Amino acid sequence: MAATTPDTAPAAPRAKRDRTHYLYIAVIVAVVLGIAVGLIWPDAAVKLQPLGTGFVNLIKMMISPIIFCTIVLGIGSVRKAAKVGAVGGIALGYFLVMSLVALAIGLVVGNVLHPGSGLHLTNALKQTGQAQVGQDALPPVDFVLSIIPKTFVSAFTEGQVLQTLLVALLAGFALQAMGAAGQPVLRGVEHLQRLVFRILSMVMWAAPLGAFGAIAAVTGSAGLDALKSLAVLMLGFYITCVLFVFVVLGAVLRLVAGVNVFSLCKYLAREFLLILSTSSSESALPRLIAKMEHLGVSKPVVGITVPTGYSFNLDGTMIYMTMASLFIADALGTPMSVGEQIPLLLFLLLASKGAAGVSGAGLATLAGGLQSHKPALVDGVGLIVGIDRFMSEARALTNFAGNAIATVLVGTWTKEIDKARVRQVLAGELPFDETTLDVQASTVAEVPEPRKERLAKA
Repeated sequence: MAATTPDTAPAAPRAKRDRTHYLYIAVIVAVVLGIAVGLIWPDAAVKLQPLGTGFVNLIKMMISPIIFCTIVLGIGSVRKAAKVGAVGGIALGYFLVMSLVALAIGLVVGNVLHPGSGLHLTNALKQTGQAQVGQDALPPVDFVLSIIPKTFVSAFTEGQVLQTLLVALLAGFALQAMGAAGQPVLRGVEHLQRLVFRILSMVMWAAPLGAFGAIAAVTGSAGLDALKSLAVLMLGFYITCVLFVFVVLGAVLRLVAGVNVFSLCKYLAREFLLILSTSSSESALPRLIAKMEHLGVSKPVVGITVPTGYSFNLDGTMIYMTMASLFIADALGTPMSVGEQIPLLLFLLLASKGAAGVSGAGLATLAGGLQSHKPALVDGVGLIVGIDRFMSEARALTNFAGNAIATVLVGTWTKEIDKARVRQVLAGELPFDETTLDVQASTVAEVPEPRKERLAKA
């Protein structure tokens, strides 16, 4: 016994320094340098766009396997299928209500500001607007059919989130029905998830390079002069998004879950910085899954709510399409009455689901929706192409915040959240493991009692 004590003693001081904060300091420096390069050498800065695109593609490469592993483990570990159905039904109902609230808020702000009044549309801008009408925004029936992958494997190779979601749901329910025979497969998926998150933590070290290229290209192509005439729209949109997140969603989060929205946003600060630098909420999807489980929300709730929310809970996109539609109508000298606005916006609400997961979905959905419902306004889409990238950052940040809050709310409504752990995590007592993105210690609600006590002490 005396001989074993010294051998076990060195295991105690595992105070590894978290060096990942240097990574996010580097991201901030890269953003500042990117803006400077874009303003000083705009032509050269535009050519740096592949750096940003490459980094976002690296993140997207990880999304399908992460969603698959998360959902399969979440559903496979639940004994009653009805529980999964209840989580999905509550989540979809909440998404619909919040989408309508976001549309209504954007409608009010757009009618108060009238930011498009006094602008003039050139032929070049008309052609630019028409060019944005693509095949990405599908009609409702085609959208439903597009969820079904061509093969079981193509759901992963084509990078379609909803296709991956469908395959993962089927696999999860199949493993659930297999009972004890499916446990070896679940353990294999668990190990695969650890591997995927470790790869993701390695990929994240390329974030400063990607942020530099993305910001430099945007600043170099748009410049500052191009933003002056559209400053009112941008400012109004940003303010509206901030109020929606911190006032509307913040109030709901406090009343339902008793969680402070500022504390939750502080917990997700690194993810917000990543989205701001890449202008894509998809870049933070894997980290949101890991952090929500670490926060104390159960695997089934996280596995269903987060991936589904990325397709159906697009609050920022709702506000954007509302204000952009009113802006275009005013700019073309054909302002819409409230009676014309409501049907158009309800149509855009449906159309946005058809473009879920598409890169640049906000602009593509807006153009496609206007083409189908009010073609006379499509020409005006060219007016906002120049600032769409800047507005997409606010869209992405709002969408991300909305999905994080939705996960906590759905977890509260379904009683699938460890509230004591939530308080500990938000207070900084249980820090997230940034080096591995390990989510194994996060599902406290599903861990046997003795191990739960050990995790609490850790």
